[in-house]
Amino acid sequence: MKFLITGASGFVGQYVVVQALRKGHQVRAVVRPSSDLNQLPWSNHPAVELVRIDLRRKAGIADALQGVDAVIHLAAAKDGDFYTRFAGTVITTENVLEAMVEANVMRLVNISTFCVYDYLRIPSRTTLKEDSAIECDPLERDEYTQTKLIQEELIHEFQQNHQNSQVTTIRPGLIYGKDNIWSTLLGGQLTDNLWLRIGGYATMPLTYIENCADAIVCAGERPQAIGQIINIVDDNLPTQRTYVKKLKQCRLPIPKTIPINYTLMRSIAWIFWKYNKIVLQGQARLPGIFNPVILDARFKHFRFSNKLAKQILNWQPEYSLDAALTRISSNDNLLQVSSPSLADTKEITEENLCGLAT
Repeated sequence: MKFLITGASGFVGQYVVVQALRKGHQVRAVVRPSSDLNQLPWSNHPAVELVRIDLRRKAGIADALQGVDAVIHLAAAKDGDFYTRFAGTVITTENVLEAMVEANVMRLVNISTFCVYDYLRIPSRTTLKEDSAIECDPLERDEYTQTKLIQEELIHEFQQNHQNSQVTTIRPGLIYGKDNIWSTLLGGQLTDNLWLRIGGYATMPLTYIENCADAIVCAGERPQAIGQIINIVDDNLPTQRTYVKKLKQCRLPIPKTIPINYTLMRSIAWIFWKYNKIVLQGQARLPGIFNPVILDARFKHFRFSNKLAKQILNWQPEYSLDAALTRISSNDNLLQVSSPSLADTKEITEENLCGLAT
């Protein structure tokens, strides 16, 4: 197959490109115009075409889709204010969907997130599944969650308006890997190297980056995935405490922490939240750890299942937590596929997109 992969230079995108190449697929990788190709070990692979376009603009996207079998849409903005994230997530999705219709490429694997679930209203200690409730009050959540919820609405409208669409939505849990081992699911950041460690016994919905990338490519390969929403987490998920213990055992760098009980922190958050709502009329912008809605999304006790992913995608997470941390600790380049000459690679810009062969 030939995949167009948006967000190919991002943390997840780089591994999805590698996994697609390892499975024998061709890749048209969409990267930002400012992307440094020296940071992409697969950029000179002969099965890769590099496309430099800004997905926040419509120009060139439909041309980049010519000859493509399916789109894996990873592009999203995780940093910045709401408007930056809206442009980087929602506008890009609108433009990609419009271009897919124009190019008559209707197979889409859209990458969403566990953030879209309604953690406040889902009972504690239940199993989070694909049909669990979606957040009904997004304004109480962070900007990333808000924009990803809008993105899912766009995807749903696309499916409703185009009966020939072939969409799979993948919702990964917390994706970890090299340079991405610490998370807000472990606490709240106080300073550059000091975190408030909240709780210790909640199960973490982890998925190792190489396991997750494999699931995403499987979703693009398998017709059985069309029309499905699929959660991705690994097997034998650890608690927060177990995960941090294993990070220490592997001598991986972690910040200094101040521990606090989750129940106590939740009580404090409710006090701050109610004071802000009643006295300050909601004018204060509280840190996430002082918002009980966000606090529940990060630290409330749930169970998680990858049963549907295994059934529909015929997928098994290859690396356990211990094996993944060993790979992370190594000096190996996990993104290396091969090293042919750079001259073997097509690099495509907006100026020459119209010359793409179908």
